[in-house]
Amino acid sequence: MEFDLSKERVDNLKEYIIRAIKREIPPKTKFKALNHVSFKVRKGERLGVIGFNGAGKSTLLKILSGVMKATEGEVKVKGNVAPLLELGAGFDHNYTGSENIFLNGSILGYTRDFLEEKYDEIAEFSELGEFLEVPIKNYSSGMKAKLGFSIATVVSPDILILDEVLSVGDVKFREKSTRKLESLMKKGVTVILVSHSIEAIRKICNTALWLDHGKVMDYGEVDKVCDKYIEAAKNASRAQLANIKLN
Repeated sequence: MEFDLSKERVDNLKEYIIRAIKREIPPKTKFKALNHVSFKVRKGERLGVIGFNGAGKSTLLKILSGVMKATEGEVKVKGNVAPLLELGAGFDHNYTGSENIFLNGSILGYTRDFLEEKYDEIAEFSELGEFLEVPIKNYSSGMKAKLGFSIATVVSPDILILDEVLSVGDVKFREKSTRKLESLMKKGVTVILVSHSIEAIRKICNTALWLDHGKVMDYGEVDKVCDKYIEAAKNASRAQLANIKLN
């Protein structure tokens, strides 16, 4: 997965054309967020994706979810995917929580009739109460996580993709979400989880993928991969380890 990094800012098309004619536009710098990443997740497997900050974890989940398109290679997904990525993704922040249940649910492929039928269940699980009638631009990160998780897990998807959502919100709701996740796993739902918490990865996942600067460092049984990752963390910088919980 490549990105173009341009250090020059051109404010309009006319300026760009003039500078291009004068050959004043420097060549673009290519940045590879992911480089030859290859792996297979089987039905019912729980894959934990770990890595220091900037490793490419969130980019990988966006590609798997269809939010971003890979610039090379291919992704094969069998089954319906329920992605819960960065907080607020799939929400309109000017809409109320209630309105966003229908908006976000439709993005996940749920019909309006289905969402009306499941509305009370979603509302109850979210624990947001009267705040469902408040625009979510006024929500805390924990409140957004509650709403997003409640919508995404109202049914059992084939594949559930989670990016750090179990690390926000109050302790009570995190425990409740973990129990819900365990219930889905018992039904055979495939889970792909990114988390800075190695404890959460060990608890939820049975395999792990370790990324570093967009490359696969290790892939396999969760405890073995996590042990190697923790050992490598001894030589990591403070910036790389920010917000990461190794124990």
